Amino acid sequence: TPLALAAQIGHTEIMEILLRKGADVLSQAADCASILFEAVGGGNPDSLSLLLEYGADANVPKHSGHLPIHRAAYRGHFLALKQLAAVTDYAAIKESGISPVHSAAAGAHPQCLEFLLKSGFDANFMLHERVRKGYDDQRKSALYFAVSNGDICSTQLLLDAGALPNQDPIKCLQLALRMGNYELINLLLQHGANVNYFCRVNTTHFPSALQYSLKDEIMLRMLLNYGYDVYRCFDCQHGDNIRSPYLNIFICRMRFRIFKLPP
Repeated sequence: TPLALAAQIGHTEIMEILLRKGADVLSQAADCASILFEAVGGGNPDSLSLLLEYGADANVPKHSGHLPIHRAAYRGHFLALKQLAAVTDYAAIKESGISPVHSAAAGAHPQCLEFLLKSGFDANFMLHERVRKGYDDQRKSALYFAVSNGDICSTQLLLDAGALPNQDPIKCLQLALRMGNYELINLLLQHGANVNYFCRVNTTHFPSALQYSLKDEIMLRMLLNYGYDVYRCFDCQHGDNIRSPYLNIFICRMRFRIFKLPP
């Protein structure tokens, strides 16, 4: 509608003329996006105030389940986010299956994230299963989004707010180790990341974290300092009777690298 077009660009004066002439503030596009959702994309707080004054509903989702507050958080429109936080029902957020905390972390907007956390939004709100299916890694936590972005500030905010680092199928620590980001690794370890996790696709007892640090002494020392169980590296589920020459060579190398024992 003309109102939706004006809302997208943030032309508040044109929006006001249309609303006075009877434009439907509750109309929705084919994808169920509301006029308010369109206005959030422009980030103009005056446009949002006008729509809310005329009865716009902040709890109407798109077909994807996203609410206007999610869009504001993802885009980093701080003033719009503050307005929407006051008029969005928690029940609507819960029904959507995703928290605006996820959106702020995904968009890498620490200011929005900090506001949401201080406003009482749960740092450990987990994505609903139907939303997780859209991600190959089956991520659940807002912390995972922050770590995957390499966003140290957002990661710090979430951890300080009580975010748990071991909730996702692929661990946040594994992401940080893959990136070789010492600061992220240290943050996660300080806040209880499990250094002895096992990859769910790995049927051995070999702790998964070690594979990312074998060639990096700094990362290896960090893992050891936070309780890495080096003895599990030599735990063979086949016992001592079945062992290939390659496994013997590997064990010798591991003993030398970790324990500094002669081969």
